Formats: sequence, C-alpha cells, structure tokens
Amino acid sequence: MSSAVDEDTARAINSGRETLGAMFSSAQTHLQKVFIVFVIGFIGSFYALRVFIWDFLEATAKAEMSPYVASSTDLITRTPFEVILLQAKIGMLVGILLAIPALLYLSRDALRRRGYKSVVPISRKYMAGFGLTSVVLFCIGITYAYSIFFPYAFDFLAGNAVNAGVKPSFGITEFTEFMALLTLSFGLAAQLPLFMGVLSYTEIVPYETFRDKWRHAIVGVTVFGALFSPPDPFTLIMWAMPMVALYIFSLGLAKVVSNIRRRGAAETDGTGTDHLKRLVIQFVGVLVVAAAAIAAAVNQGAFDYLEQAIYPSLPEWAHPGPDGPLGLESVAVEYGLLGDVAVGLVVALGLGVAVLFLYTIKVLQAPVYPREGDIRSASDPDDVDFEMLMPEDIEEVPATVFLKMDEDRAMETARKAMYDDNREKAQAILDRFDTLHEQQAQAEAEAGAESEEGEGGTEIQGEGLSQADADEEEEGGLFASTAAGMLDPFTEEETDEDDIGGYAYDIAFILNSLTSKMFRIVAVFMVVMGGTFFWLYQGGLGWILTMFLDRVPEHILHEVAVRNDVDPAGMTLDELIMEMDIVIALHPVEVLIFEVKVSVLAAIVAILPMVLYYGWPAMKERGLVRGDRRVFVVWGGSLLGGFAFGTYLGFFWVAPAVISYLVSDAITNGMVVSYRISSFFWLVIFTTIGIGFLFNIVVTMALFHVGGIISYRTMLKRWRPVVVGIFAIAAIASPKGILTMLLFAIPIALTYMLGLGVLYLLTGGGRLFGGGGRGGDETGPEPEPEATT
Repeated sequence: MSSAVDEDTARAINSGRETLGAMFSSAQTHLQKVFIVFVIGFIGSFYALRVFIWDFLEATAKAEMSPYVASSTDLITRTPFEVILLQAKIGMLVGILLAIPALLYLSRDALRRRGYKSVVPISRKYMAGFGLTSVVLFCIGITYAYSIFFPYAFDFLAGNAVNAGVKPSFGITEFTEFMALLTLSFGLAAQLPLFMGVLSYTEIVPYETFRDKWRHAIVGVTVFGALFSPPDPFTLIMWAMPMVALYIFSLGLAKVVSNIRRRGAAETDGTGTDHLKRLVIQFVGVLVVAAAAIAAAVNQGAFDYLEQAIYPSLPEWAHPGPDGPLGLESVAVEYGLLGDVAVGLVVALGLGVAVLFLYTIKVLQAPVYPREGDIRSASDPDDVDFEMLMPEDIEEVPATVFLKMDEDRAMETARKAMYDDNREKAQAILDRFDTLHEQQAQAEAEAGAESEEGEGGTEIQGEGLSQADADEEEEGGLFASTAAGMLDPFTEEETDEDDIGGYAYDIAFILNSLTSKMFRIVAVFMVVMGGTFFWLYQGGLGWILTMFLDRVPEHILHEVAVRNDVDPAGMTLDELIMEMDIVIALHPVEVLIFEVKVSVLAAIVAILPMVLYYGWPAMKERGLVRGDRRVFVVWGGSLLGGFAFGTYLGFFWVAPAVISYLVSDAITNGMVVSYRISSFFWLVIFTTIGIGFLFNIVVTMALFHVGGIISYRTMLKRWRPVVVGIFAIAAIASPKGILTMLLFAIPIALTYMLGLGVLYLLTGGGRLFGGGGRGGDETGPEPEPEATT
C-alpha cells in the first residue's frame, strides 16, 4: 500500500515538474515579453502611487470628515524606508499579477501538448464576454467602496478616535493594507452574479440550492463582512445590505440562466436566448434614451426648476444640500456639457438598477423549470412543463401533480401533446390521471373501515416500536461493552461503558445542563458587552484618559506638551490632551478593536460566576467537584468588590506613578512622547484592574477553601502544576516576547504563593474553616460509610 502511494506521489510530482518545465521552456522564447509586462506593471504602479494614488486614498478617507476631525487625522511613516519599500512591494505584486496571464497565454501551446485543454469547446467570444463582465463587476464593487463605504467608514472610525481623546495618526502601511484588503473584498464580492450565474448554468450548483439556502447565504455574507470590515454595526450594515441585495439579483439571474439551460436554449414562454437578447437590447436602449433626455433636461435648467417648484413642498429634512441631490448639480455646473451627460448617465443607471431589482422580484415569483433528474420533486402542475417531457417521463411525475389537476386541465395537457403529434404522451397523461384519481376514490371509500381498525393497529405499532427500541438499546449496550472490553488490556482496572469518551461526555453533559439557562447567560453577556462598548464609544474612553492624566503631575504634562510643540498656556486639560497627542492610533480600527476587546473581557468576567453556579449541579453529579455552589454567589460579589478596590488603588496612585516615571524618563532623554493606544491603555488596565485581579486571586482561594470546593491542602499540593500552568498561559496570551510573558506570569505566581501563606495563617494549616476534614486530592464527593453488621 505504502509503495503504491509513494509511486503515485512521485508520478504526480514528476508530472507537475514536467508541466512547469514545459511552461518555462516555452516561455524562454518569449521571456522578454513576460519581463516587459512585469516591468510595466511594476514601474506603472510605483509611480502611480507617488503621483496621485496616495493623495487619492487620503482624500477618499477624509471626504466625509468634519474639518476638525480631518485636521486631526494624519498619515505617518515610522521608518525612513517604509514608503519606498511599500511602493516597491505593491509594484512587484502588480507586476506579478500582470505577468502570470501573459505567461499562461504564451505557454498555451505547450500546455495543450501536455493535455491541458478544455473538453468542452469554448469560443473566444464567450471567453471575452466572461472576462469583460468580470472586470465590469469588479469596477462596480470598487466604485461602491470608494464612493460610499470608505468615506463614511473612515469618518466613523476617525471620529470615534477623536472622541476618545486619541489622535488618529494612521501608519501608511496599516492604512494601505486596510484599504487594499477591503478594496479586494468588495471587488471579489461584486463577482457574485457572475459566480452564481455560471454555477447555475453549468448545474455544478443548481439554482434550487441557492434558492433553498438563502438564509445560510445571508449569514455567510454577514460573517464575511464581519471578518473583512471594521468590527462595528455601522460599517457591517454598509457591507451587508448591498451584498444581500446583490444576492437577490444574482438569484434572479441564476433562475433565468437555469431556465435557458434546462429548456435547451429554446424560445419557450419568453425565456429563450433570442427573447433574452431582445430584452437586454431594449433595456440598454431605453437607458440610453433616458440618459440623453435627462442630460438635455439638466442642460435646459432642470435643477433650477426643482429648486423653485419641488423643493419648497418637501419637508426640511428632505431638502438636498447646496450641491444638489448627491452632489450632481455641482458636477453639472463645474463640467458644463460633459457634466450634464455624466448626470444623465448616473440618473439613468440608478433607474436601471431599480428596474432590474423589480424585474428580479418578478422572475423569482415565476416557476422554475425542473432540472433533469429532479422532476420527481415537483408538487404542483405549474411546476412541470409537460411540453418538454417524453412519454416515458410521465411515470416519473409525482402523483401529487396529477391529483391537483382537474379533468379540464388534464384534457388540455393531453390535447397539447396531440397537437405536437405525440399520441403516446397524450395517452400516458390521461392513463396516469385516471389511474391516480380512481385510486384516490377507492381510498376514500375504504377510509371508514380503516378508521374502525385504527386502535388495534396503533397498539400493534406501539408494541413494534417498543421492541425496536429494545433491540436498539441492546445493540448500543453490546457496542459499548465490546469497546470497553477492547480497552481492558491497556488499563490497570476493568473498563466499563461509563469510561468510554472520558471528559468529552462530562463536558457534553455539563453543556446540556446549561441549555435551559443559556438565555440568561447570553442576555447578561450581551447587556454587559453592549453597555460597556456603548459607554466607551460615547466618550467613556476619553473620560478615562482625561481622569487618568489628571492624576499625572501637571509639570510633567507641560513638559510633554512642549516636547510635542504645543503651547500649554491658557489651555484646559481636555484641550491640552487633544493638542499634545500623547495617545495615537496607527491602525484605522485600532480604537474600535480596543473597545470591543475591553467590552468582551468585561462580559466574560460578568458571566463566569453564573456559568459555574448553573453548571455546578451537573459537575457535582459527574463527580468532578464538591462543595456548596452558593459560594459562587459570594464569589461574584467578591470579584466586583476586588476589581473596584484594585481599580481605585491603581487608578489614583499606582498607574499615575508608573506613567509619570516612564514619561519623565523619555523627556529626560529628549524624546517626543506619543504612546500607541493599545500599549497605553493596556498598561493602564494592568496597573488598575490588574491589581484587582491579583487581589481576587487571594479572595478566590479563601472562598474556595471555606466553601469546600478546593481545600488549602489541595492548593498546596498542586502548587507546582499551577505555577507551570500560569507561565504556559502567559506564554500563549503574550506572544510579544519573553519579557512580556514574565511580566504577566511572575506577579500572578507570586500572588498565588502569597495566597497560600495567607490561607496557612487564617486556617491553621488547612484545619479550620472547612479545610480540615481531608487532605490530598479532594475532588470527588464524600465516601459513604461502610455498613456494619
């Protein structure tokens, strides 16, 4: 077996190597052409970035920002070669993307000789149409991204940062990668009509699958948007709504091409290719005429007429701005006749999109021609096109279709078959109609007798089900006992059915016990997360920053302002914080992601006692824990108290002292102080809430000992695995280096050892307050005393 696999693998590798060799050897004769294409792409994109693309991207990002937010937003570079290296990387990528199609085209003869050719002949006309359609759709997606999505998204993101007291100083690399990724995602998402149309036409994925799985598609679109768009509801809706509309349009297109494909591209009931071509030509012609008429109307003063006759009758909120609706009036005034034509095209395009959407709804309401092999899934006479069926296909039509027919409908269907000179099909339709209706009448006549015998049949059926359940249970027991017997040689003890699966069954059992309480848990999680995020977004982050910096000595803030070229004279604290840019954001979504992370952490801390409280009976039943679950109620309150105490202590004394020392050290060395928001606020959190977390470790250890959950002796015996686990978790949670891991792990480990010392003193070595009953590993329930005789 292994030798056969090795031979197949070697054969596949050799085939791939020969194919690549044939491509490159063929390309050697055209290597100069491929290299020229690469150089054109590299140099063209390199200089396009320098000449206008950087300015265009910045202008797009600031298009909808208020003047204050726009003046506060900058693009910065952090290394001397960052910009030129970024331009070179983009140029190389563009050059490679352009060179690959050229390489494949020049190597087409070598690929054909290797056997890589299409089984189905594809004309160049269809290939060109496919490519042109793909490019047009890609451009439409990019147009939406740069005209609507990016301006409003960056206005939201930069405004959120400014409201939080953070200066949006976006790094050029992060800014470019963010826009490039979203540009690519919008361009690819716009390929959805082409993608669904091709898959439906070729029946690789039939239209019925897209129709029946529309709920899954909407969820997928939302998840895709959540992954590639900023993590906030506003931009997610801006992504998801046009994508859902595009999916509906694509569904209509898939239905049209499926009907054409399944009817053999014949002109039947107005869905043939010739009729479709006429519709497309007429539609485009009407749009051209509409665009010309609108352009002429604009040229003759249509906007003036709207301002005088229409706008006064509209409510104030519906009045367009000074540039007219969507800024079209300013375009017409600035560019003259060319602007009038552009306005006409834009308005006609909007009307065309609306008409296409209405036509899509009409198409989706019409029946679809069943695909080959799927005729048996029809349930209504309208779902079956009898004209396209052969006589032998009549027996495949479901009985429901004929039972829903009346006699006139059956005669009319047979008459159409007679007109087509297909007597055999007509006779088959009438025979099947008569047979099924006779059987239905006979079944209705016997219904009374069958209902009288129903009780006896039910009892017999119940006995049969009971016997089946017993057989299934016996089979399951046999399987479990067999599996247990197979494991016996590998264990020191005899294995039974309860051991199969181990902790997987325990986890499943605990999770099932939480299902009835899941609504409460999820509700608390969403309320805490949403409330925290809303508070941070509405200025809570800025309030924290202001309150925190207010604790820093004033002379240090003035030195920072002077180093950052800001005159602090006559400024309030809020104005000074905003002007000296002590906290910055390098990534467009950095502030938003930080707010989301803090909100999620707060929600997890809030539901942790609830999960343990509700899951405690199930864990106790499985023998995993012991003690009183009411301890978790006290524990939840203790967590809040501990975090409140630690936050107060750290916020007003510890964190300001640490920040003051770090800032003074930077100023002493002649540096400009600008901290990245993630680094600054996480430092604040670790020196405030982190102190509360360390305090809660000692409180938790004491409560678990008193409540009989984990005794002091168990904590003492397991101190080595606990410390190793602390360092392992710190290594995973802090991937930035060993120093960060040590800063995480050492305080927590020392606090655990301190908690052991405190418990030793308070409990007399574990003998007091619930810890003196048993030592060692107490994780299961108390053993029952043996009976005495």
